[in-house]
Amino acid sequence: MNLLVVEDDTPLAELFVGIAEKRGLGASRAATIAEGRARIEAGDVEILLTDMRLPDGSGIELIEWTRKADPRIVIVAITAFGSIEIAVRAVRQGAYDFLTKPVEPAVLGVALDRAMEARRLRGEVEALRGALATESALKGIIGKSRALADITSVVRRVADSPATVLVTGPSGSGKELVARALHEASRRKEGPFVAVNAAAIPETLLESELFGYKKGAFTDARQDKKGLFVEADGGTLFLDEIGDLPLVLQAKILRVLEEREVRPLGATRNVPIDARVVAATNHDLRRAVKEGRFREDLFYRLAVIEIAIPPLRDRPEDILPLAEHFLQRAKARAGLPIQGFSGAAARVLMAYEWPGNVRELENAVERAVALAQAEWISPDDLPPTVQKPSTPDLFASAAERMMTLEEVDRAYVKHVLERFGGNKVRAAAALGINRRTIQRWLGEDE
Repeated sequence: MNLLVVEDDTPLAELFVGIAEKRGLGASRAATIAEGRARIEAGDVEILLTDMRLPDGSGIELIEWTRKADPRIVIVAITAFGSIEIAVRAVRQGAYDFLTKPVEPAVLGVALDRAMEARRLRGEVEALRGALATESALKGIIGKSRALADITSVVRRVADSPATVLVTGPSGSGKELVARALHEASRRKEGPFVAVNAAAIPETLLESELFGYKKGAFTDARQDKKGLFVEADGGTLFLDEIGDLPLVLQAKILRVLEEREVRPLGATRNVPIDARVVAATNHDLRRAVKEGRFREDLFYRLAVIEIAIPPLRDRPEDILPLAEHFLQRAKARAGLPIQGFSGAAARVLMAYEWPGNVRELENAVERAVALAQAEWISPDDLPPTVQKPSTPDLFASAAERMMTLEEVDRAYVKHVLERFGGNKVRAAAALGINRRTIQRWLGEDE
């Protein structure tokens, strides 16, 4: 990667260049905004390190110009001590990070590591945008984690199979999106996709909704009504929250799946159906079977093919691609000229654990788009719960023990590493750094 240092203090600029080159960056320097623009226009700058006070203007001007000239460039601002308000303005205008003078070489090194990782992620997001523009069959499955790749592979392989599919995962993880992707990837895509939430319909009405009824079957049955199994004929019926079905209805659905026929309430004949059934639940159905709350025979009939969606916290690689997807959709609906997430906002998104999973992330992005006051979304635009998640006891303990910042950094890295089961690549992605930095902080040999 190539770094441009815009700093009129020659010895300081040369120091920055030297630190960058030790990290494998190709580095060059400019002393003014005009020189910096010329280098950027040449098209080979990927990271910009700029002072806020320059001979021909403010670094803010260069940041604003750079954001428009090439949004892919990762910007790190440098400001004098005590000028935090300028640094905050720089971040709002799109700077990924800021440093205060005097800059310690180790601190600059960490900042450059994070900037390189951010530039890599931006490149991947750009590639993802291109993929999204051409992807159609699996447009609902967005991410680059291994878990999502495995799910996509299974969806493609079983799309045309008549076998029932059980999609499991926590609330908000995207189970219906997987069901729709199955439908869209199959030969049934021209048929209807009918979704029903078993937990949202009163038990007394659910049977008539699923199987339909004949006129006169009960007091308010003034005309024949097709059930959802029949409505989905030739397409896909998605039974969401299947784990909340009462046992009586479980038996009836089992019969439908086995005989491929339904009998509407009040009817004397069965009606054949041709609907592919996809069910979903956030419950542990195996446990429910053991506890007698779910029929074992229905479980095995539904779980011919089982697709498990991990919670979003276990696949951090998917957070930014999903956020980018939701951003593009939200800004199109709102008609706003928002360019993307600032570096600081991206770090906040990666650091949060998303207990509400993909649904919570989508809501957070929609809120950010509605509140954004600049072309780049800042951390302040995100929900307060995302900006300031509950802090672990680690920090209270650090203050009590008067730990140094270096000790806190090392302890926090270890905490995040444990959170990801020792996987340095995933921990580095969540921290916004690269794997080599984790190794250095932990005192490991590379």
